[in-house]
Amino acid sequence: MDKLKADLQVVLDKGIRSLAVVLMHSYIFPEHEQLIGRLASEMGFTNVSLSSKVMSMARIVPRGYTVSADAYLTPCIKKYVEGFREGLQGANILFMRSDGGLTPMESFMGSLAILSGPAGGVVGYAETTFDKRTQVPVIGFDMGGTSTDVSRFAGEFEHVFETTTAGITIQAPQLDINTVAAGGGSMLFFRSGMFVVGPESAGAHPGPTCYMKGGPLTITDANLCLGRLLPEYFPHIFGETEDKPLDKAASMKAFEKLTVEVNDFLEKQAVSNKTEFVGKSKEEIGLGFIRVANETMCRPIRALTQAKGYDTSKHILACFGGAGGQHACAIARSLGMKEVFIHRYSGILSAYGMALADVVYEAQEPCAFTYLEENFQQINKRIKALEEECRTALKLQGFEGGQIETQPFLHLRYQGTDCALMCSSHSATQQDATSSYGDFLKAFLTRYQTEFGFTLEGRDICVDDIRVRSVGKSLAGADTQVAKASGPPVREKMVKCHFEEGHLDTGVYLLGSLGAGHSVDGPAIIIDKNSTILVEPKCKAEITEQGDVRIHVESAGHKEVGTELDAIQLSIFSHRFMSTAEQMGRVLQRTSISTNIKERLDFSCAMFGSDGGLVANAPHIPVHLGAMQETVQYQIRTIGADLCDGDVILSNHPQAGGSHLPDLTVITPVFYPGQPKPVFFVASRGHHADIGGITPGSMPPHSSSIHQEGAVFKSFKLVEAGVFKEKEVTAALQAPAQYPGSSGTRNLHDNLSDLRAQVAANHRGIKLITELINEYGLEVVQAYMKHIQVNTSPDTWFSPVPL
Repeated sequence: MDKLKADLQVVLDKGIRSLAVVLMHSYIFPEHEQLIGRLASEMGFTNVSLSSKVMSMARIVPRGYTVSADAYLTPCIKKYVEGFREGLQGANILFMRSDGGLTPMESFMGSLAILSGPAGGVVGYAETTFDKRTQVPVIGFDMGGTSTDVSRFAGEFEHVFETTTAGITIQAPQLDINTVAAGGGSMLFFRSGMFVVGPESAGAHPGPTCYMKGGPLTITDANLCLGRLLPEYFPHIFGETEDKPLDKAASMKAFEKLTVEVNDFLEKQAVSNKTEFVGKSKEEIGLGFIRVANETMCRPIRALTQAKGYDTSKHILACFGGAGGQHACAIARSLGMKEVFIHRYSGILSAYGMALADVVYEAQEPCAFTYLEENFQQINKRIKALEEECRTALKLQGFEGGQIETQPFLHLRYQGTDCALMCSSHSATQQDATSSYGDFLKAFLTRYQTEFGFTLEGRDICVDDIRVRSVGKSLAGADTQVAKASGPPVREKMVKCHFEEGHLDTGVYLLGSLGAGHSVDGPAIIIDKNSTILVEPKCKAEITEQGDVRIHVESAGHKEVGTELDAIQLSIFSHRFMSTAEQMGRVLQRTSISTNIKERLDFSCAMFGSDGGLVANAPHIPVHLGAMQETVQYQIRTIGADLCDGDVILSNHPQAGGSHLPDLTVITPVFYPGQPKPVFFVASRGHHADIGGITPGSMPPHSSSIHQEGAVFKSFKLVEAGVFKEKEVTAALQAPAQYPGSSGTRNLHDNLSDLRAQVAANHRGIKLITELINEYGLEVVQAYMKHIQVNTSPDTWFSPVPL
């Protein structure tokens, strides 16, 4: 203790007053951390964050990151909270947590606050949009000025327990919210023949061009120029003196300048390609940026649904945030969704949601049981103890027994894997319950099958943690009603608004003047004090009994897009192809079990054309991506004629485009009905920790033969006609043992599991590519694959246009 005290004194003498304490096994034995915490407090540290208190879970590295973030943020939060304490003496002050619950001011700390703002919006739409009778899941779409947050609600809040924000891994319960850098203030660029939206933002100052403070062109300017925003309904708070209206003329002038520059680029491109030049109007360019922005915002929604096995089209889109209503119909149509719900307080729904939220108290402890009948009694006993702890804590806050609800969770994973799922038994029937708290096993298997497409038969299931979430139910209601409609809706005026069909007459309505039962056919603009709602053509808005807006969206059907190069479509297809590679990577990371792939992220995923040329890759490992094209093309040259639907190829040989042998590449051809040959290829390359050879790790510096480095595959059929060739690939992985001094793979189980994960990742890519072809047609998709390849060639680059 003397040495520890001396070390702490050195830190204290540097002026540091906030301390994070993390010991390796404190999640099961917290006493030593508590001892250090008491000593530090006595010495003068004003804030001491203990990892065993902040988040009592295994895995010291993310736990260490979490407690460090908590120690960094909590002093700032305490200073902020003190302002409330002084100004609201005697009031019961609650703060929103990242997991969607409220907590007393005294319990609020940094690790619970990271997503507290967006969490309010999730609670808001969960309480006002989700219908318990129909059980139709809801996608939350929160579009602000700088970014867009998306989330999903299907009757229960979806939590994640490990996230990475700004490079820092946080191990704490948070609502599963995906963020993309696209909002009303996202800046517009034209680069190398492509329309680019963000991630840079104009911010509040200087803001968009129309704010009259010298700002750049943004999505807000595009909506203004297209007639979708009406300056006369905005307050006069703009300009240097902050007393002017939005300046539409400034935005139009900037777009006119951009139009000249874009057309100049396209004309040079047409001359270079010996094609006819067709210029674009400033309205077409503005609408093009809107379409690219919409596709950018669709990507995290697809990741939230498709990447987890959910059908995006079978959701309701709940739009909120200041800019959400302007893009709601287009986003829903792009995703195949038929209904949009916009709350009457959509512009401030995050704040409104905080008023509807419940007070939450959670208790969690680590566990080391296998989910077997012989352990159920102990599991039930520990759940009951945590329930009592939670109930006691909420009763001390003034809640009565009837207001308190508890929900137990088990953190489950397959033995030998690292992918644990926090499971509630609520999603499974209790008919065959194996625990007095429900059938957690069935819930786990159902969710695992949904997210990953398979289960592991015969594998034990481990219980990593036991968690109880208790809720003190809020008495706030959200069922106030508006007056019923009397007569037709009152139209304020007619304006011209630009859509894909051109300039259309568009009715303007005030939400406050519409009654329950009123319906408005698109195109129309519905304006409220805090938001502007665009009802696009072939859409119909209805006012609910609560005064909310429900929009019915007509399906876009098969999209008529030509095969000729169009700069706007080029940007849209680029997003779709990139999204495919990204989702492949997410599946691979989640379904793999090795540290190399799951945690070090030493893998890459990409899609290739029918000739094996690279089309799109996620931002993974550069050295992989440079060689994968040659690997795919080698297979086409050597065994292309023998490839059939249901085949998957494994390769790592240097002559076949391989790098070092532990980088195993799994290649799957994409067949489409009516086509005799593959129309695309998808591939994933992952670094396996060991594949045999003379040294562990399979990278000996003194090898004299390739077989001394491990198992070798040139064109090995890992899957044939849909059957995983486990026996054959096992023999190949053990084959190096036949050479003197060499060993077969030293970790066969991980090899097989990660190869299955790579196959699953490729399967996800095939599904997404097939959906894209069904949407646009094979000829169009393949044409834009070629356009993207040509556009990324240095020979076709022109100087980017600065805005």
